[in-house]
Amino acid sequence: QVQLVESGGGLVQPGGSLRLSCAASGITFRTYAMSWYRQAPGRERELVAEISSSGTANYVESVKSRFTISRDNAVNMVYLQMNSLKPEDTAVYYCNARHTAWTTFDYWGQGTQVTVSS
Repeated sequence: QVQLVESGGGLVQPGGSLRLSCAASGITFRTYAMSWYRQAPGRERELVAEISSSGTANYVESVKSRFTISRDNAVNMVYLQMNSLKPEDTAVYYCNARHTAWTTFDYWGQGTQVTVSS
């Protein structure tokens, strides 16, 4: 059974920081690309950051230089360090695991709420 469990969300003031964590189980973690998506009320889910199985990271333009994605294959974890948070970063953040072989294996966590407000 595949599980992705996010944690670390919460309420933070503008300019503050949060670190999201995603614990993966039931997959061969090191072979999966891992991503963080977010969805704000009334908006479509968007890709925030992704890290390949080899460790290459990419970010949506709006979070570059503020967010850092990382992974620890030894403990099956992926992280999203979020600095200089803005009100527009408020959303539910989802962890995603994806692996393409003869088909695409695509798994999602349940999400964690991040609210940036004074």
